[in-house]
Amino acid sequence: MPGKKQEKVRLLDNRKAVKDNTFISNSQDLEHHKHPPLVSALKASADQNVANFQFPGHNRGRAAASSLTSLIGVQPFLHDLLALPELGNLFAPQGPILDAQKQAAKLFGATETWFLVGGTTCGIQASIMATCSPGDTLILPRNAHISAFSSMVLSGSIPKYIYPEYDFDWDIACSITSSQASELLFFWCLCLLCLRSILFLKILTTTKTVEKAIRELDSESKKASAVLVTCPTYHGICSNLEKISQLCHSHNIPLIVDEAHGAHLGFHEDFPLSALHQGPMFPYSRPTSTSPSHLLLASLDAARAQISQHPETIFNNAIEIALEAKALIEKIPGIMVLSSGTFSDVLGIDPLRITVGVWKLGISGFEADDILYRDYQVVSELIGTRSITCAINLGTSRDDVLRLVSGLNHLSQTHKSIGLKGEKPFINTIGGMRLSPRDAFFASKKKVSFEESIGRICGELICPYPPGIPLLLPGEVITEEAARYLVEVKKKGGVLSGASDSSLLSMVVCT
Repeated sequence: MPGKKQEKVRLLDNRKAVKDNTFISNSQDLEHHKHPPLVSALKASADQNVANFQFPGHNRGRAAASSLTSLIGVQPFLHDLLALPELGNLFAPQGPILDAQKQAAKLFGATETWFLVGGTTCGIQASIMATCSPGDTLILPRNAHISAFSSMVLSGSIPKYIYPEYDFDWDIACSITSSQASELLFFWCLCLLCLRSILFLKILTTTKTVEKAIRELDSESKKASAVLVTCPTYHGICSNLEKISQLCHSHNIPLIVDEAHGAHLGFHEDFPLSALHQGPMFPYSRPTSTSPSHLLLASLDAARAQISQHPETIFNNAIEIALEAKALIEKIPGIMVLSSGTFSDVLGIDPLRITVGVWKLGISGFEADDILYRDYQVVSELIGTRSITCAINLGTSRDDVLRLVSGLNHLSQTHKSIGLKGEKPFINTIGGMRLSPRDAFFASKKKVSFEESIGRICGELICPYPPGIPLLLPGEVITEEAARYLVEVKKKGGVLSGASDSSLLSMVVCT
């Protein structure tokens, strides 16, 4: 819509105009872009001729495994350094690390930025543990990352799940309508009476869902200690965080945003607004490091510098390619492309995420992905029961898109448009919560046969991949529908992450 686009342009213009928040404000910034502080310090340290008695044990590549050096060379090992005085300390930032973090904060428009060790996971865990004490309530979507559930075990907080409108064609949850809010409120009252809760996944969080949860807690004389929102979702769907932020702050409730899939938002007028441009909150975005290795920490500094050189135009080519890809794919018979029109209340969809529906061809997303990979060497980002999602990035070429389009044309031509047989969706398989995540984690457990587990309290976290969202969490009831869904996912080639018995002959239950 013109209004939204004008707002994005205004924000970009403001960032240029405000001297303290500009991306490229003077020659000193330009110098930083050419020589990122942490990258420069790492190079200087690696060039030193030292007698090294530090870990890692490959000793700057001298003892690196030949099988790996023959693949990637010795250079990565030369720069795989840990804590050195000239590099700074990640846990007490100073020197190059502190400088790199300040420049990252400036780029993203944040008051302060921390480089994370362990990806977004530790950021989510830290924020939940900072806001929630044992017994406190955390409002969160059922599609939250696994780190949110581990955070509830660590903090002892109690989940209050929020609920979506569901699109059965795509097998994707979206926003909630006011009529559904009233209906779900009635269901929730029944749930409280029988100590059960209705849980859904892949939620697009709206103001109504958050407001409803806050109101229900208030009726029980309770208050949420924090609200966690996933935005954008894995499919690139963005909630209206500005309204949610205003609602949370009107109730003095901290808002935490898992923005792991949206670190690029805010760097082009065609992107939905980033979390930081929609209100005060705690956003956690990629890129993040998965190790304290300064080589990986330097990659964060390098990525920041790469964007800083041309922040308003760096994604131009990627967006052009994405728009061309969508236009070509939409012309293919039997193939659908996910759009914001599918949902009733969204801020937008990341244009670099292309979700392709294949159910009208009579095949599943699993089958489509297998054919595309086997016959066209096309690797998709996410596979669903009725769709696949492709992520366009700075390295995507038009040749890549043509290969994808060619593969989808092949699917269209070789499969009749008979429609995929309807199956019970993921959201109808999840049972109620009988124990809190923490209580279930520390409860006594035992293994029982798969058939015997139905109706028992689950003692393990089982996450079918795809889609990568926990189907069963410790403390929830194992339903017959959930068991059937697990069997179906395994039959179609999905992976059951976290299952103690991947063959599904047995399950771990709480006793």
